[in-house]
Amino acid sequence: MIKINVFRGKHNAQRTAIDFIKYIGPGLLVTVGFIDPGNWASNVSAGADYGYSLLWIVTLSTIMLVVLQHNAAHLGIVTGDCLSEAVSKRFKPWLTNIILYSAIIASISTAMAELLGGAIALNMIFKLPIKLGTLIMLTLVIWMLFSNSYKKLEKLMIGFVSIIGLSFLFELLLIKIDWNTAVVSFVKPTFPKNSMPIIMSVLGAVVMPHNLFLHSEIIQSRQWNLEKEEVIKRQLRYEFLDTIISMLIGFAINSAMILLSAATFFKMNIRVNELSEAQSLLKPLLGGFSAGIFAIALLFAGIASTVTAGMAGGSIFAGIYKEPYDIKDSHTKVGVIITLISAAVVIFFISNPFKGLIYSQMLLSIELPITIFTQIYLTSSKKVMGKFVNSVLDKISLVIIGVIVTFLNLALLISYL
Repeated sequence: MIKINVFRGKHNAQRTAIDFIKYIGPGLLVTVGFIDPGNWASNVSAGADYGYSLLWIVTLSTIMLVVLQHNAAHLGIVTGDCLSEAVSKRFKPWLTNIILYSAIIASISTAMAELLGGAIALNMIFKLPIKLGTLIMLTLVIWMLFSNSYKKLEKLMIGFVSIIGLSFLFELLLIKIDWNTAVVSFVKPTFPKNSMPIIMSVLGAVVMPHNLFLHSEIIQSRQWNLEKEEVIKRQLRYEFLDTIISMLIGFAINSAMILLSAATFFKMNIRVNELSEAQSLLKPLLGGFSAGIFAIALLFAGIASTVTAGMAGGSIFAGIYKEPYDIKDSHTKVGVIITLISAAVVIFFISNPFKGLIYSQMLLSIELPITIFTQIYLTSSKKVMGKFVNSVLDKISLVIIGVIVTFLNLALLISYL
């Protein structure tokens, strides 16, 4: 009997591991959103201007991100509604419009940064003008979204994340990092003079409003039979592991960007004003091959993150009509088109692409409190969540995160007065 139980235990453990491996995907799709070109601009600026000293904001942002993304997915798993659907069903129309239309603006801002980053990469590799590169990116992403199923897109995004991660691993192998300073900087907050806009842009580039809406939507692809409590609990366990693993991958890639910039540009006292400039400056420091890897990784980051920004915009717009994301549905299609085309139009009026990337991230951080406190309200409501409502500890953690984000936004406004 003991042998049989042991065998069954091993079999169950293997089955659980296989089930979890099949489950991985939603978290990585969200990770794409915070290793986007906007992050690249913010992280390169952080490392080039302040060395290792702003690594702590990546640590803080990632911790907040894990809590917030898990909470957003928690809402989707328990209710079967994404965040935008829940808002439409639970709030009065005037408040719903404020929340969701501001979220669409945030998605457009995100998509602008992603399209622009991809266009900059095309300029680096093929010397294409930024506006032409933007149109190529726009056409490619719309084709990907309208012609591929969610499952195919998920696999593509996982592949893109892998390429980006391996690219930065290669870059880090070529330089000497001051790990003693870096390790301390990961946990010691500092606020160098005039650093607040960069701190806010890094925060906005990691904790992103559209990703909270997106995660609560794409988690629906992993629903089985949510009428059973044990299935919901298993979903929540798998989702939490998926989120932690995915966010740690994103943390590693974002950190690698700052480390690379700090160990090259800051060390040589070189200021970087554009991503294309960063690539050209890497050539004499690390070699032409390294600069090429930098550009290729940026291109894949731009494509992948523009896809997820378009999905988020489609999900939010469909939610206004109390509908889930479905690329075959007219409301989802309209949401995707509004998000991507509006972003492309904005790019045509930007004179400085690099500053455009940074300020787009700041705009995201300004919208964040609206989305965060909306999410906290919904997941703390027993009427919405039933027995899976936030615990007291969850509420405290989420409110603290919301307060920190709001405080940093006020600090940003004060820095401009």
